[in-house]
Amino acid sequence: MTTSTRETRIVSDPDVPLVRITREFDATPAAVFRAHTEPDLLVRWLGPRGLETRVDGWDCRTGGSYRYVQSEDGEEYAFRGCFHDVRPGELIVQTFTFEGMPDAVALERMAFEELPGGRCRLTCTSLVDSFEGRDAFVASGMEVGVVQGYERLDEVLAAG
Repeated sequence: MTTSTRETRIVSDPDVPLVRITREFDATPAAVFRAHTEPDLLVRWLGPRGLETRVDGWDCRTGGSYRYVQSEDGEEYAFRGCFHDVRPGELIVQTFTFEGMPDAVALERMAFEELPGGRCRLTCTSLVDSFEGRDAFVASGMEVGVVQGYERLDEVLAAG
């Protein structure tokens, strides 16, 4: 296990029910994009340490859909959504639903920006339908999963 030197910034917008996550990686936008779109890579880094991820369905293309399940100590948490726009190395727009709260659908946008030196800045925004929903999303422990997940992604990217 390695410790990341990169900061994950998570900001709740005061004017709209949106969370913005920004993180830089020592890898190209194409490599970071690939880790978000190929299920065999995704299961190696998504979520906090200690959770196991299983992909039940994955059709990562504009108009496609996905479903994955994370488990720990016999508990399972399922997530699903639809891909609205997938542009390789550049952008993913998708919906995101935790099946335990099926009425709380987020619209997510992930932009992969090329930085000097073959690096990437990933900016993710999650828009939900209310400030209460956004605050519940943030209070759910999302920060731990995002920070640890991106640390794990650093490890996957470093391994090639």
